[in-house]
Amino acid sequence: MARVIIDKALYRGGKREACGDLSDELGVLRETGQQTDFLWIGLKDPSMEELESVNEELGLGLHPLAVEDAVNGRQRAKIEPYGRTVFVVLKTLSYIEATSDIETGELMVHVGEHFVLTIRRGELSPLAGVRKELEADPKKLALGPLSALHAVMDRVVDQYREIEVEVARDVDEIEEGVFSDHLVSSDDIYRLKREVLEFRRAIQPLIAPLRTLYAGQRTPVRDEELRLLYRDVDDHLHFVSDRIDSYDRLLSDVLSANLAKISVQQNADMRRISAWVAIVAVPTMIAGIYGMNFENMPELSWRYGYFIVLGVMATACAVLYAVFKKVKWL
Repeated sequence: MARVIIDKALYRGGKREACGDLSDELGVLRETGQQTDFLWIGLKDPSMEELESVNEELGLGLHPLAVEDAVNGRQRAKIEPYGRTVFVVLKTLSYIEATSDIETGELMVHVGEHFVLTIRRGELSPLAGVRKELEADPKKLALGPLSALHAVMDRVVDQYREIEVEVARDVDEIEEGVFSDHLVSSDDIYRLKREVLEFRRAIQPLIAPLRTLYAGQRTPVRDEELRLLYRDVDDHLHFVSDRIDSYDRLLSDVLSANLAKISVQQNADMRRISAWVAIVAVPTMIAGIYGMNFENMPELSWRYGYFIVLGVMATACAVLYAVFKKVKWL
């Protein structure tokens, strides 16, 4: 069991204390601890056997469905109550500067009486520094296990806001490129739209469940101050969601505008090619006539016939060039 436990901490009265054997500490909390005292245990990529072992040895009472979801991964963001415990799935995101890609990970949180169990899947770790920040605020930490859940969700949503700024910069660059003189590859626009869609899938399912933590009679959050903190997280999540929705619509419009621009450019190229073909066709036709080698061609006997034909060719080409230039085909 120790192999998958990457961090553990005991909190009493809003302060961290030395943590011994987890099962013993949790037993003491349940017998003599205050309602807001809790253990915070962190796991990374546990197998089904390892998580069931943790659940049984500590007597956490995790629901089998929640255990299965935590092990299998690839869950949509959600908040689900299971009796006296709450199971939360959060999508963690990371922005890759070099490629403008968004990588997705998962973070599961089980919250119950006197314990918080966080399960990280993948290498993305948004929890770095969360414990220290929470420990620096004993008043908030003294609100109990749900204060730790708030700290985790607040960090994840703050991460969304940071990535939203990067995505906004990419969208602005694409938009400027489309409406500039040079062409932008539709592949680049579609690729960014896919990243925005992945971003949207990570945050959209969390909006409705998050509201249940601070609104309604069935909310597990009883402290009014903590409800306000969850509502603040919800405001930030809505802000990011609205911005991502606007980027998705904007990229659809930009993609259509870019395709229209490419079509216009292709039409302009075809007109230009057609104009040059028409200009070249006149001297080609004249040269073809006088290259047919008929015996009776009076013009060939003229002294200035050659120069007159060249003059006719040049004049015809000049007239056609001027006409096409006037109608903006050239």
